[in-house]
Amino acid sequence: MEKGERKKVTVATLYKMEERGEKITFLTCYDYPTALLEDEAGIDIILVGDSGGMTVLGYETTLPVTMEEMIILTSAVTRAVKYAFVVGDMPYMSYQISIEDAIRNSGRFMAVGCDAIKLEGGARVQDTVRAIVKAGIPVMGHIGLTPQSYTQLGGFKVQGKTADSAKALVEDAKALEDAGVFSILIECVPAKVGKLITENVSVPTLGLGAGADTDGQIVIVHDMIGFFAKFRPKFVKQYCNLTEILLNAFKSYVEDVKSGEFPKPEHFYKISKEELEKIGVIVKE
Repeated sequence: MEKGERKKVTVATLYKMEERGEKITFLTCYDYPTALLEDEAGIDIILVGDSGGMTVLGYETTLPVTMEEMIILTSAVTRAVKYAFVVGDMPYMSYQISIEDAIRNSGRFMAVGCDAIKLEGGARVQDTVRAIVKAGIPVMGHIGLTPQSYTQLGGFKVQGKTADSAKALVEDAKALEDAGVFSILIECVPAKVGKLITENVSVPTLGLGAGADTDGQIVIVHDMIGFFAKFRPKFVKQYCNLTEILLNAFKSYVEDVKSGEFPKPEHFYKISKEELEKIGVIVKE
């Protein structure tokens, strides 16, 4: 291996990054070409999130997403990734019914190349997390705004805004750590609560709208590249507006085809006059 060549990110890599204070970069991904780019760019963790149900499959929420759909999306991503740590997101009802289901479905993610799985919930999923970890599968926890429970939470709202709810989140994080998670995703909480949770657990924390004091940051890739026009969360920094770029490109294509500007001779494949004569075809120049 040449000096400076990137190595595969592992759980041990993430712990070392946390220990030396190096921020962990984390993005979602749902397809092969985007995964190639994220991996080349140096992203540390790639999450094949059930958010793909909304950004890619067109569902209104993440709840309709199935294991079969997640496996298709995940397989596309893992085929592309060489270095990043890939996490498969357990969809709704893939782990809530029984521990046996949870282990079986976690194993399906690992079988298509994931390095770990993620599931939502704190203390209430502690036994499930412990069983999956015991089966040899690394687990990332997810607390705060947990979209699969959005109706129970009263909608897609910031969590941990009261003392009691903030304390509950800290306890959830501790319960997940005790169950054996290697990291915890904290979504949509006040920055000071994100810091509080981070200070109370020893595993790396990844913030999704949880301030700057978590050990790493994650955003939905479609939000940060402007490729999901329905809404953009407050906590997202948009690095480009792909919707505008692609819409203009598609409009230009429509105009060129309608007007005859495309295709032009430089886009044609050619055949010689001699060959055309052999098949009795007369083509006017």
